This record gives sequence, C-alpha cells and structure tokens, in this order.
Amino acid sequence: MRPAARPGALRSLHLVAVPLSPTTGWGVLHLFCRLAPDFDANALRKAVGAAEADECQVVPVALLGHKADLGLMALGPDVWRLRRFQSDVAAGGAEPVQSYVSLTEISEYAAGIPDEMRQARLFPQLPPEGKTAFCFYPMSKRRGEAFNWYALDYDARKELMLGHGAVGRTFHGRVLQVITGSTGLDDYEWGVTLFATHPDDLKECVYVMRFDEASARYAEFGPFYTGMVGTLDEVLAALTA
Repeated sequence: MRPAARPGALRSLHLVAVPLSPTTGWGVLHLFCRLAPDFDANALRKAVGAAEADECQVVPVALLGHKADLGLMALGPDVWRLRRFQSDVAAGGAEPVQSYVSLTEISEYAAGIPDEMRQARLFPQLPPEGKTAFCFYPMSKRRGEAFNWYALDYDARKELMLGHGAVGRTFHGRVLQVITGSTGLDDYEWGVTLFATHPDDLKECVYVMRFDEASARYAEFGPFYTGMVGTLDEVLAALTA
C-alpha cells in the first residue's frame, strides 16, 4: 500500500503563488512512467484534468517496449504548474523512470518566419489530429575534434540548418515535428517530438534526415521512446487491460 504523502509537503507545493514562466513560449515536460502495482487510474485522470483546467496541454501515450509504460507530454505557461503535475502523476502510482525538460522556442536560424508559424512553434496545439504514431528523442550538436558545430561561424550553421529544414519539409502532412530547446535545462540541447500518420512515417523521417549534412556530421542522439497517442481513457485501457 502506498504510504500517505506528508500533507505539509504537498500543501507547500500546491500553494506556490507566483508563476514561473518563460519570457516567450511554454515550458515542456516529458514524463515516461512505469505503473506501480497500486496505480490509481482515477488519480491520473484527476491530475490530467486539473492540469488542463490550468491552461496546460497533456498528451497521453501508450509506450511500446521495455523502457516505460506511459508517456505524458505536458506543456504550459507556468513551470511550477508542470512540477505540480509531475507530483500528482507520481502520487497516483505512475512513477517516472525517465523525463525530459525543455522549452518551446524559435530557432536562431528562423527568426524571420511568418507570425503564424512563429505562434505554432511557441504555442503548439497538441496532439495533431490523425497523427497517433509518436516518438520522442533528445539530441545535441557534436563537439568532436573533427566536427565541432560550435566552431562553425553563424552563416555556415544557418546554411546547414536551412538545408536540414528543407529535408524536413518533404514530410509535411505526414509528420509533425515539435522541436523544443533544452540547453542548460537537461542533458541534451533539444528535445524532438514527432507525431505521424503511420509508424513507418517516423522511421522514414528520422532515417532520411540523418543523411543531411547537419545530422550526418554534427548530430548526436539520445534514447528513443515510441508509442501511440490516444485519449487518456484509450491509453489507460491499453495499459491496464
């Protein structure tokens, strides 16, 4: 039986009065959870509902493979609220075994994009309709002796990223890429969340983009988490059947 939480600890967290928000964009929290024997599905429903009532978006994912059971991608303007969501999820018996922290952002190489695209990157509306295949992975730019991204000048980096983006746009309509920044916040420099129509769309997108010079020479990848996006009840049904 799960021991009762210390009331004082929870009360102090839930009564934080001053939001902590990025100057632009939203905070993003990926949680990858294992379900404990005393997992409480109703507690998770309450945690998600309360977060959504407080202007957060929560994307539930039924994960494939041994790494975790449940994925939750939460986005919102107040990182204190994301921390409260993390606590509520864990209190219900969905115990995070891996996580990733990042912020929505506009790349320095895309400063002049139209306002509609800017808003979509800073404030994405998720999950996208019809794209239920999911994967997430973190990545950084290489700092090796032969290839060091940060030794390149800005114009060279911009040219490479424009080419990289052109390859990504060939998957428009099949794959939605949500790139969030995590330099100084987590172990890698970006988090990449992909939503696709079919699982093989994910595979093809990642495979093709690795041949682009910006990836082939300069990208380093972390672990991948893959699964299916659904409503919370659909995901819970898959996990507790």
